[in-house]
Amino acid sequence: MKILLLQLKRIGDLILTTPAIAALRSNFPDAKITLAVSTECAELLPAISNVDGVLIARRNLRDVGVFSSVAGKRFDYCIDFTRNDRSAFLTLLSRARRRIASYRVREQSKTRARVYTDLVGVRVRDMHTIDYNLALLEPLGMRASSSGPHLDLPRTAHEKADALRRAWNTTRPYLILHPGSARREKLWDPARWAEVIDHFGQVNDFDIVLTSGPSADEQAHVAAITRRTREKIIDLSGKTDLLTLAVLIGQTQLLVTVDSAPVHFAAATQTPQVILFGPTNPFHWRPTDSPALILHGKSGAPVTEFAPVRPRFPMSEISTKAVISAMDSLLPRRAAAHSS
Repeated sequence: MKILLLQLKRIGDLILTTPAIAALRSNFPDAKITLAVSTECAELLPAISNVDGVLIARRNLRDVGVFSSVAGKRFDYCIDFTRNDRSAFLTLLSRARRRIASYRVREQSKTRARVYTDLVGVRVRDMHTIDYNLALLEPLGMRASSSGPHLDLPRTAHEKADALRRAWNTTRPYLILHPGSARREKLWDPARWAEVIDHFGQVNDFDIVLTSGPSADEQAHVAAITRRTREKIIDLSGKTDLLTLAVLIGQTQLLVTVDSAPVHFAAATQTPQVILFGPTNPFHWRPTDSPALILHGKSGAPVTEFAPVRPRFPMSEISTKAVISAMDSLLPRRAAAHSS
């Protein structure tokens, strides 16, 4: 059996597809599974297990090779997690006898809907993203139970993380703060990040590490934070690749971040985290089986009830006090876990 999986979205989407990939491998151990991803996910591919081949769609002329590769193989199944024009075209090229997507495709385009043989009656807006991905496996006779994401981080990533810690003399347990995001509306005020850093910087039990992506906007945001801090920090912003960052997150005492890819790195490595949500609904993206406290709005208390429909809140409604309190409540648990 040959199966084509299309996940042509962001890094977080790919990580939250790993439970579906694992379920496919468990149910069809001899299947040849090919995964097609967007170029921004390419760096993460060495950590994605249970696949036999990968294709990278780059949104340029080099995609001709991807199209040819898909058209040249006769797939039995094609599962489209992405649901856009490009993934519909690849689905058509696959010539799979079963071509699966959400029924929402029909609402978006009746013409595009004709590409598929099976339109599953689920909407991503109604479900956690992991559960949505698993639901798309039902036409294969599968009803997989929900589980957390998984990354098989390679040895080279561990070696790079070790080298970074040695270079920056990071010998104590450390906290990671990842304040950056590609979306400006997800950014929390630099002065508040600085308050958090100065609060925990006075506690000599931990080193404080700042990380971020390499984009100019994220680097500017980190610079605005570091200008306001009094305490010593280890600034690794823009200095790690995705896999090395995932290893560093897997070894930290606690991650504090906005809604971004590191949330899913922490979930995959069972790392405790405090997550600041604002314009996105944590119902769809939150960790479901790893230690996490989620702040959304100005209540000050972590969110404990989640719903498919929830108001959007500006990040400014999350107080410094709420973040520090959430961090304090998770750190003792981590220390107790290590001492037991």
